[in-house]
Amino acid sequence: MPSSLSTLGIVHTTLSIAPLLLGGYALATRGAISPDDRLGRAYIVSMLASIATSFGLSSTGSLGPGHVLGVIAVLLMGFALRPPALLGRAAPYLRTLAMSASYLILLIPGTVETLTRLPGGAPIASHGPESPEVKAALGLFFLLFVVGSAWQLLRIRRGR
Repeated sequence: MPSSLSTLGIVHTTLSIAPLLLGGYALATRGAISPDDRLGRAYIVSMLASIATSFGLSSTGSLGPGHVLGVIAVLLMGFALRPPALLGRAAPYLRTLAMSASYLILLIPGTVETLTRLPGGAPIASHGPESPEVKAALGLFFLLFVVGSAWQLLRIRRGR
């Protein structure tokens, strides 16, 4: 079956796999995505490439919720790179939450697009972004984010 993706859509999808894998690997092996190490910086660069290419894509011809999420992710990563000094002891906690939230944001449009397009001809979420399948998947990711963030914050508090 021929792809319904444009050339830019294919490039964007391909670029979007990198932050998914890099962030997932950092979370699984290090417990956090740190902007202070090579893996975290590679995650940020790959996220920026994914977000930048998303602005050339739109099914409606205008900016949509995915674009807004991309801007939020950029702001979160920017904050994590340079948190305000006035945050004091709260900075490591907020940096960690910001990077984890950027990963959650990556999952939202990726999940919606995947479930509403695949498998070709009979997508899992045939009723679009409001499908129960999409809501269930996003709910699960949000739950994992909350539990994972609590675990990350406890690790920081314990000094690990």
